[in-house]
Amino acid sequence: MLEAAPHLQDWEFVKLRDLVYREAGIWLSDAKTALVASRLRRLRELRMPSFGAYHRLALGDAREKQRMLEAICTHETAFFREPKQWEFLEARAFPLLRAQAGRGERPARVRAWSAGCSTGEEPFTIAMSLLRNLPGFQVDVLASDLSERALDAARAAEWPLSRAGQIPPTYLREYMLRSEGRMRAGPKLRELVRFARINLNDLPADGGAWDLIFCRNVLIYFDGASKKRVLDALVQRLAPGGLLLLGHAEAVGHSMHGMRSVVPTIWTAAA
Repeated sequence: MLEAAPHLQDWEFVKLRDLVYREAGIWLSDAKTALVASRLRRLRELRMPSFGAYHRLALGDAREKQRMLEAICTHETAFFREPKQWEFLEARAFPLLRAQAGRGERPARVRAWSAGCSTGEEPFTIAMSLLRNLPGFQVDVLASDLSERALDAARAAEWPLSRAGQIPPTYLREYMLRSEGRMRAGPKLRELVRFARINLNDLPADGGAWDLIFCRNVLIYFDGASKKRVLDALVQRLAPGGLLLLGHAEAVGHSMHGMRSVVPTIWTAAA
């Protein structure tokens, strides 16, 4: 059995909180002290005498720092979450893209980025919806996350059968396979989704142009300054007429300067 972890002192929490903020832009309020203490099980695995000692280790060891960040991050997701957004996309946004491509106003190509893809439900939902609603389009889906562990799970593209209830039956039949008591993405989906570890707090200068950027329930962990910095960077990566989709739990307020709301939680660049 692992020994009980030492008590997390206030000053140790501050050091760990500041390290997480510098590296990932995630702000941990004082109310998160218990969460940090419970998630850093690695401390017990390494039999470290204190959280301060673990902080020193993470400072000097890039791999351990990554493990610490992965432990702190929350990975909650589902297929077709935020259903109102999917209704909007499939009833209004995708028909517009089809019409524009038909008139030669744009190429029959769509690029979508799942920023904070967790264990893959979101990017594979995107791929299913694009395939079904934009036939004949060239589809490119990027799935990114801060956590290599989450990305490994997303790349596997395999989930418990209990998740099947989150997927409409028509999509389930066409795009998912059943294998040894689990559900896995079929080859049509797998060939469309690519993966990359991307830290939203430190985005590369050249991020390309995206028709759809999904960044849902990620910014709730950022403070005002980090949230604005990330949103500004994401907006700069939208193609003309592109859409930025956020989560209902995110209060963006004045951070959306230069953007206009299309419907609640969906934004585009202001004209």
